[in-house]
Amino acid sequence: MKTEKEILNKKNILSGMQPTGRLHLGHYLGVLTNYAKLQNEYNCYFMAADLHAMTAFYSDYEKAQEFLIPMISDWLAAGIDPEKAVIFVQSDVSEHSELALILSMYTPVSWLMRNPTYKDKQINIDKEIDSHGFLGYPVLQAADILLYDAEFVPIGEDQLPHLDLSRDIVNRFNHFNKHNQNNVFRLPKPLLSSFPKVLGTDGRKMSKSYNNTLILSSDEDSLMKEIMTMKTDTARVRLKDPGNPQNCPVFTYYDFFAKERKDEIADNCMKGSIGCKDCKNIVGSKIVVDLEPFRERYKEAKDNSQNINEILKEGAIKAKEKARETMQKVKDSMGFYLK
Repeated sequence: MKTEKEILNKKNILSGMQPTGRLHLGHYLGVLTNYAKLQNEYNCYFMAADLHAMTAFYSDYEKAQEFLIPMISDWLAAGIDPEKAVIFVQSDVSEHSELALILSMYTPVSWLMRNPTYKDKQINIDKEIDSHGFLGYPVLQAADILLYDAEFVPIGEDQLPHLDLSRDIVNRFNHFNKHNQNNVFRLPKPLLSSFPKVLGTDGRKMSKSYNNTLILSSDEDSLMKEIMTMKTDTARVRLKDPGNPQNCPVFTYYDFFAKERKDEIADNCMKGSIGCKDCKNIVGSKIVVDLEPFRERYKEAKDNSQNINEILKEGAIKAKEKARETMQKVKDSMGFYLK
């Protein structure tokens, strides 16, 4: 457990995930391994973003609850330690909703409408998302960050527009409000992941929304079966045709799991001396072996759901303490309670 001195000397980080489905390989490579590292370097607040999940599950919200324990099990299996980081559920800290409402009063609708993620999901997701809540998603995201005085936010490159919007909201709020002559909020900065983009089975970014994922906790056979369905170089028609590894989503996995064989595989692919099936088998077998310890830890954590409930309860208490401190500063700066 961190000492009080360690907490005071380290900067804060906030990050979260929506419990809207089972976590996949992209989460592991791009987020979870990073979380496990960051918890040793920063004061980390890791949040199960169940309020954000309402944008996808508002009509059947019980489904989101089904994924909560499995998601936290994934976190624990990846090495996230409740003794080192605050792990909590967003809706257990009501200040998230309160601050989001306040910040929404300072956020022009035009800022939200030009958010590229909003536009992309309207086009690519087969679901009704034309709602006030989905449009205002970045405002709640800004509230999440600002409640914990987060100096850094670990994100992928595709999330930079969201953080830029949070920074715009900060500047606008600070322009109108001061706390003891100082800005109320600091400008949060991005902390980019080393693996910002992992491709899915169809060649697009791996995403639950695209249904193109490799599920982390899948058993060995199921995982290998999904890997064998992956899209490869579409220009390569016959086995002996020379391939182009740079156009093959499967080849990108060699960077993560079999870097020592990357040059060899690329050379054989371009010569046409190795087929796509063999290429999948080689890297797929390595993925399955490398994830075996994770699968064991996942099962252990998930089978002990009572322990997870206790972790989330204690995490909410710690998170709420910080959130209340922030909200007091916000209200003081705005003139709440003045008679």
